[in-house]
Parts: sequence; C-alpha cells; structure tokens
Amino acid sequence: MRILGIDPGIATIGFGVLDSDKSRQVLVKCGVISTPAHTSLASRLALIYDDMCCLLEGFRPDAVSVEELFFNTNITTGISVAHGRGVILLACQKAGVKIYEYTPLQVKQAVVGYGRAEKAQVMDMVKRICALPSVPRPDDAADAIALAICHARSLTSLLYKGDNEECSTI
Repeated sequence: MRILGIDPGIATIGFGVLDSDKSRQVLVKCGVISTPAHTSLASRLALIYDDMCCLLEGFRPDAVSVEELFFNTNITTGISVAHGRGVILLACQKAGVKIYEYTPLQVKQAVVGYGRAEKAQVMDMVKRICALPSVPRPDDAADAIALAICHARSLTSLLYKGDNEECSTI
C-alpha cells in the first residue's frame, strides 16, 4: 500500500510517501511544499492545492494520512494552518483518495510507543523504521513520514476493520 503522509501548514507543508507491506515501510520520497512569505493567503492556498494535486497524481497513493490540528497558544497561526489543511483535504477528496486523520498523540503512540514522546524520539524512530542514514530534513518532512508510518501501523492493528471502513483506533 502506498501512503502519503501530510503535515499541514501554510508556509511549509511536509509530505512523505511510504510503501508499506505489513510490518515494513520503505520511504519513496519526502519533502515540503513551500509558499512564499508576504504572499496573499488566497495565493498560498492556490499553490498548496496545485502542489497537492501534483503529489497525488505523481505518486498515486492508496491513502492519505493527515495530522489533525492542535491549537497551542497562537490562534491566528492556527486559523491560517486550518485554511491550508482544508485545501489539502479538498485536493485529496477531489482525487478520490481515502483520507485518515490522526492526532499528534496517536502519531507518537504509533511511531514511538508512547503518546507523550519528545519530538527527537519521533524523529529518531522515523530514521530507524525507514532504515535511513539520518533524520529527514526539514522537520516538516519527517513529521509527514511519521504520519504515514502511523497509518501503516494502524492498518496492521487487529482493530482495523477492513478496506471499506475506518480504523477503529481513530
């Protein structure tokens, strides 16, 4: 199964493409979609949409794993990220790709085994799971790979109900 992990944002959107076969995940490609600073929100959203369409068409994933939003302290940034996330979800829906959404806690639990793991632990496990020589950079790309790993591991869970239904772990 090919999984596209997406770490949503507005300035930098991480992506990671994994091929997963039960307990083995192989990194195909990772990187970021970047939008220029001092550009209108509408222009940034259009760029994100176009780049997402290119990713979806180029890699033809079977599923997309997207991080759910977590608002910390800066609500203004959160609203911009929500706009970007909405465009990402729209592109996936229009492409007909199944979308799975995971919280940061679920991602950490699936990748590290502990939902309150530190970022460095998640990054190290991404490197180990994918047998990479170093942690992928920038962090947004590594976060996207972690999202793809989270979905791959959810698929192997005994709680998974099948192709036509949601994971019961969600």
